[in-house]
Amino acid sequence: MKIAILTSPDQWFIKYSEILKKKIENSQLFFDHRKIGKEYDIVFILSYHNLIEKKYLKLHKHNIVVHASALPQGKGWSPMFWQILEGKNEIPFTMFEASTGVDSGDIYMQKILKLSGYELNKELRDKQANMVIDMCLEFVKNYEKYKIAIPQNGEESFYSKRNKEDSELDINKTIKDQFNLLRIVDNEHYPGFFYIGDKKYIIKIEEDNSESRKV
Repeated sequence: MKIAILTSPDQWFIKYSEILKKKIENSQLFFDHRKIGKEYDIVFILSYHNLIEKKYLKLHKHNIVVHASALPQGKGWSPMFWQILEGKNEIPFTMFEASTGVDSGDIYMQKILKLSGYELNKELRDKQANMVIDMCLEFVKNYEKYKIAIPQNGEESFYSKRNKEDSELDINKTIKDQFNLLRIVDNEHYPGFFYIGDKKYIIKIEEDNSESRKV
């Protein structure tokens, strides 16, 4: 089976795409859908941020995306982080066939990622990526079981794109009230922040593994 892995350059998923490549024998890693070439059995499109035109999708048997929501619910951007902000600790993941619509393709499989409710950004990304890797490997290993996708069914919903401004904390709320927001901020790229008067302050968060409080 001829398999390609497609992801965007210079972003968080690259190291995980390299892990997946090592786990799938003779697979190839690409950073531009226009350079993949023809006739792959499977192209895994993972954390890829460019629009893929229909003429490129038609070149391959399967063009597969993994999205962290129970499609058709939760289409759009950063679905796992939005659900964490909603207080959810069971995050559905959907593997589906790419199309020209927004997260609208037919579904191959759905799985649930269970969180503790205490993971911070780095650990959340790691768990997200490993779920994606596991689903891709399962699809390849059990191809006959999953190869026929089924149409999406139900009412759809959409999440908007998150940006740096979404990391703002409310100084009138407690840390506990805003812990889920602190869990998803990125200390380097979009850290938590707040304003007092006309002054802006940055706040970063990390787990202290040296000791645990006895309760």
